[in-house]
Amino acid sequence: MSAIAATFRELRRKNEGALIAYVMAGDPAPKHTVKIVDALVAGGADIVELGIPFSDPIADGPTLQRAAVRALEAGTTPRKVFDVARAVKSAHDVPLVVMTYYNIVHQMGVEAFCSAAEQSGVNGVIAPDLPVEEAALYKEAATRYGLDTIFLAAPSTSEARLEKLLNASSGFLYLVSANGVTGARETVQDESIAFIKQTASIIRGRAPLAVGFGLSQPSHVRQVIDNGANAAIVGSRFAEIVEQNLDDSDKMLKMLRQCAHALKRSTRLSGAMEVTD
Repeated sequence: MSAIAATFRELRRKNEGALIAYVMAGDPAPKHTVKIVDALVAGGADIVELGIPFSDPIADGPTLQRAAVRALEAGTTPRKVFDVARAVKSAHDVPLVVMTYYNIVHQMGVEAFCSAAEQSGVNGVIAPDLPVEEAALYKEAATRYGLDTIFLAAPSTSEARLEKLLNASSGFLYLVSANGVTGARETVQDESIAFIKQTASIIRGRAPLAVGFGLSQPSHVRQVIDNGANAAIVGSRFAEIVEQNLDDSDKMLKMLRQCAHALKRSTRLSGAMEVTD
């Protein structure tokens, strides 16, 4: 059983959903990322997702785009992100997921990328621009290195394609809660709730469902967990806190910890959907 699967299993036992915290690695500089992760884990994050900054992040909204620019200007490279991952794993026993655009994998080479990920303690990889139909070679290598391959499904995804994504995914299936790019939103739209319910009814516990894009408040987390998700992914809200406190790291870390704590508490207030072993 993978570390990600084991985490969901334990959370299910405790009747909790997972809080997955997304961090743009290297924002505002690589040396700060481990401390940021420390704060989020202290606040209750169950799984950490490290973003590898990229110059053309097609799925990212303005907040994460600015975070990527700061990280790149600070000299963050994929190799440095793996160094950060190694440091995080030496400090915390939490599953680590890397989010990367496939150009980075291609440039490093699939074998080299998967090897570096495995050696740094990464447990899973999300490549939002890798179509499931073209992922066979990558997935074969990832499996050999013990990496979960996490695919994304959107409200526009057909039921037939959803089955393909489910069959190819391991770790969890990432549900994009709304069409468009990432970014904190004020509300979870009715269409998003309907999508979560529909997907949960189709999947029927065959894989954990993690919902991301737009979640920023404890009420959002509670809504998605109440309606069939097993995890809430929050990223832009954390990036906003970093951006607003670039000159005061102590305040930044305190606010990140408090924010994560409030979000995690909302996963405990409702039962997570059961997932078969």
